[in-house]
Parts: sequence; structure tokens; C-alpha cells
Amino acid sequence: MTPAEQQEINRRRDRLLAAIALSTGLGLLLALPFALRAGAEFFLPLTAALVIAVALVPLLEWMERRGLPSALAAAIAVIGFLLVANTALVLIVVPATEWFRILPQRLPQIQANLAPVIDFYSNLQRFVDETVQMLATGPVAAAQGAAVEAPRSLLQFAATSAPAAIIQMVFVLLIIYFFLAGWTGLRRRTINSRGSFDGALAVARVIQNVVDATSAYVITIATINLCLGVAVAIALWLVGMPSPMMWGGIVALLNFIPYFGPMLAAVLLGLGGLMVFDDVWRAVLPAALQVGFHLVEANVVTPTLLGRRLTMNPLLILVSLTFWGWVWGTPGALLGVPLLIIIQTVVAAAGTPDIAGFLFEQGTLTVTRHKENDVHDESDVTDG
Repeated sequence: MTPAEQQEINRRRDRLLAAIALSTGLGLLLALPFALRAGAEFFLPLTAALVIAVALVPLLEWMERRGLPSALAAAIAVIGFLLVANTALVLIVVPATEWFRILPQRLPQIQANLAPVIDFYSNLQRFVDETVQMLATGPVAAAQGAAVEAPRSLLQFAATSAPAAIIQMVFVLLIIYFFLAGWTGLRRRTINSRGSFDGALAVARVIQNVVDATSAYVITIATINLCLGVAVAIALWLVGMPSPMMWGGIVALLNFIPYFGPMLAAVLLGLGGLMVFDDVWRAVLPAALQVGFHLVEANVVTPTLLGRRLTMNPLLILVSLTFWGWVWGTPGALLGVPLLIIIQTVVAAAGTPDIAGFLFEQGTLTVTRHKENDVHDESDVTDG
């Protein structure tokens, strides 16, 4: 067999293996979202627990450096998380239930507040005709029908899924505890399992980068959102808005979802203002205050505190929010940015697949120029 024939056989073999690997990877990539969505009852609490646990690792290590055993430090971290979650539940969910209960009773007042606006636009006959047609035949009608049916299905969903929710909550707490309790040993075993010093150093660096980036983002954003919620609550209390702590908690929680969360918070505050105030301009004041605070937070506070190290591409954030929101709904959107940080950190340390090299017949998935020269050298030695 001539060297040229051997070279061609090697090239075809490498391209076949690369094509198989690429096809398998694309198949797994396409199937993964549907598997995650179908198994949401397992994968969602597991992913949420791991993200929360990673964010709590710095607190665990701080307690371990002060002599606390890993099991005790993990228990304290879990108890602290439970206290925060319980406080949020009391401040947000309980008052919000009352607001949803009285919403049907306040619909006439909302309509009365919006009457001046409706009357203003009713002078434009063309606008009225187009609006009526859109409401009668467009997608708004379908959305209104879904909104009318939503409370009943929501109550049925809550009634049927309450036991499953309790099981998932216990599952999350157990995952967080055992992850934190075994974190030090798990990290040590993972690093020691590498066959070389460079490999162990690379693994240690990836683990530390993931923990640092995730915990820094979650803790910093949580602190910013808490301060934002308190500021909004104080402002709403000053203007006479009922349940200001609940609204501040809603603003803080929704602010974890970039772009979409603040817009939803403004809509909810506008609806709440229409429910309690008689004047339409005073009714939109709570939403205006929230938008003003958000503009200061998003353009001044957050960039200053996070800095360039945790700056992410807005397009990647939107893609991550859309993807995880489609897979797991609102909880997925809340986890979108932390998961994006973890994926970016791991990819940055591990490198990206050389798909472009395969497509253009150059790179790691095909025969390189160096290997071709080696084949020629070996053939020359054999001929000699």
C-alpha cells in the first residue's frame, strides 16, 4: 500500500469517526431539552438544589475554617436557607393569596379607574374599530379565555400537586445537605483521581471557578434584589399602597429574572394600584416608582457591584432565559442565569469542541499536517 493510499484511508476513517461523534452529539443535544422537560419532577428540584448548594459552599467553607465539622456546618447552612425561604413565603405568598381572592371584587374599580383613558381613546374612531376587531378575533381573545380559566385550574393544580411539592421540597433539602456535608471530601477525591499534577490542578481550578462565579453572582444579586425590594416597599408605604412588604418581596423575587421579571413586576404593581386607588394617575404611581428604582439598579448599582468579571452577553442571557423557561417554566427562568454562569465557566476551562476544524478538514478531528509528514517520513525510512 502506497503512502498516499494509507493517508487517504486515515483521512476517511477520521472523518467517519468525527461524523459519528458529531451526529451522536447533535442527537443528544436535541433530545436533552425534551428529556429535561419530561422529567421536570426530578431534574428541576435536583438542578435547583445543586445551584443553591454551590451558592452556599463559601458559607460552608467559612464555617469549616473555624473548626465546625462538615455535617454541622451543612446543617447550619440548610437551616439558614430554610429561614430565608420561610420569611419570603410569609411576606409574599400569604398576602398575595388575599390579593388574588379580592381581585374579582375590585374589577369594577379597575374599570372605573381606566374609564378616562378609555374615553380618551374612544374619540379616535379608527383606533376603536381596530381595537374591537383585535379583541374579538385576535390572540387577545384566546389569552382572555385562558386567563378566565386560570384560577380554577391553578387551584386544582395546587390541590393535586401538594403532596408531590412536599416530597420535592424534602428532596431538595436532602440534596443540599448531603452535597454540602460531603463537599470537602468530594472535591478532594475528584482532584486526587486525576492521573497527573496538571490535570489535578486544572480540575481544582474549574471547581473553584464554578463555586466562586456562581456564589458571587447569587449572593451579590440576592443582596441587590433585597435592597431593591426594601426600597420599593418603603416607597410604596409612603404613597399609601397596602401590603408594601409583599410588593417589595415580589419585586425582589422577579428581579432575579433579567429583563422579563422587572416588566412583570411593573404590570402587577399597576394592576394592584388600580385595585386600591380611585385616581388613575395615583394608581400608576407604584409601577412608576418600581420602574424608576429598577433603572437605577440595572444601570448603576448592578454594573458597579458585579463588575466586568461577571458581565455576560445579553443575547446569551435571553437565550438561556428562553430555553430554561420553556423547559421548566418560571423556576427554570429563575435558574437560567446561574446555569449559564456554570456552563460558561466549565466551557471556558475545558475548551470548546473543534467542530469548525472538522467541517473545514482542519483541526483535531482530522489528520493534521504533522501526522501526514510522519507518514511520509516512515515511508521514506521503509523504502531506504
